[in-house]
Order: sequence, then C-alpha cells, then structure tokens
Amino acid sequence: MGIPEEDDAIWARLANSTLGAADPDVNPGGFEAAVHKDIPEVFDRCRLLIADRRENPTDDLTSVLVHAEVDGEKLEEHEIVMGFFLLIAAGNDSTKATFASGMRALMENPDQMQILLADRSLIASAVEESLRMFPAFAHFRRTATCDTELHGRKIRKGEKVVMWYASSNRDETRFQDPDRFDVRRNPEHQAFGAGGRHTCLGLALARLELKILFEETLERYPQIKIDGTPAHVESLFINQLKTLPVRLSA
Repeated sequence: MGIPEEDDAIWARLANSTLGAADPDVNPGGFEAAVHKDIPEVFDRCRLLIADRRENPTDDLTSVLVHAEVDGEKLEEHEIVMGFFLLIAAGNDSTKATFASGMRALMENPDQMQILLADRSLIASAVEESLRMFPAFAHFRRTATCDTELHGRKIRKGEKVVMWYASSNRDETRFQDPDRFDVRRNPEHQAFGAGGRHTCLGLALARLELKILFEETLERYPQIKIDGTPAHVESLFINQLKTLPVRLSA
C-alpha cells in the first residue's frame, strides 16, 4: 500500500480497534472511540497519503487506486479510502487469525502435530484445513440479484443474505466429522468467499504466507506448547484469537 514502515504499528492498531471494536481489550475505548477517534484517523491518514500519491505516484497499490479509471472516470476519494482500508484490514487481520488458530489446533491435537513434523509435504493440506475450521471472518452479507429459492426458503430480489462461513465450513453434509482437525483432509472451503466476483483478491498471498508461517514455526519450535488460556476476540464478525500464550523450545 506504500505505508512507511515506521507507521506499521499505527495502522495495525487502527485495523484492530475498528474491526474488534466490541472487545474491551482490543478497543478499550469502545464503539464511541472507534467511531469518533479511530475511523476519522483512518480517513485523515489515508487522505494525506492519497494527496501525496496524486503528486508523486509510485509503484504501490495506493498509487494504482489514485490513478485508476473506471469507464474513463477516476475513483472518488471516498472510494479510494474504502478500497485502501479494505486491503489494510484484510491484509492485517486474516492471515494472523488463521495462523494462530491453526497453531492452537496443532498444539491441542498432538497426533496431528506429529503427522506434520513427520511429513512436511502435508503443510499445504494443513493450511486448507486451518482455513476451513478457522476462517478469519465469520460472515459476509450479500444482496440477492433475483428471486430464488434455497432449501425451501424463498429469497426475494434485493433481500440481504448473510453467509456464515464459520458454519458452512463445518457442514456435516459436506465434511465427515467436521469438528475434527485433520491435516490430511485438504478440503474445499469458503474461507476466501463463495466464489465468483467476491472471491478474496489475496488468496494466493494468504496461502503462501500461511504455508511459510507453519513451515518456519514447526522447523524452529517443534516442541511448542500452549502455556495458558487462549482467548477469542469478542466479535460477531472477526473470528480470531486475541491471546495465545505458548512456551517455545528449540
């Protein structure tokens, strides 16, 4: 996105506090602070970056958004800001969420940990199983574009439909023993959306990041153990841990 490295911590804090606004640990100020302080700060910081890229374009994605044209017209500032924050939030929250939850599953299922330690070629499969069981975002909402019927329920054009990935990824009609973490499963899932135009733009990068994170963590700390009580973020939307205390050993 072109954010200066020295601002990384600031943007991570803003992404955490806005997405995890309901959690008193992640966002001690509550919704009021998120609405009246953090979100305006996101817009202000983004506008400064946009103004700079208008005058001094570089090869970053912010410059791409600023100078892009759709049907011959440039994006409006609010469209650039929302696209910018979408990429910042998705890039910050998604991979770390699934990685932490996947590592917890491995530590809580030592038989699966031993399978991976004995056969590192299964790490790519373990990544997919982690994405199935622990999608970073619990749901997204879409708008029906036409009248339809799904499992006997009529859905009218224009109605809102919430897709619960945390539920569909554990559909017992699609997965045998869906609540069991199995690194050999290599499943299809909806962690990156349900396909089509809404498929996650960053899925290839996310898979690569997760694969490397699992590889390097298991290589360096094969005896890693949970050392305390993990805690989830209080949120209906983001599906992630806020603490995962572990003990490392070489």
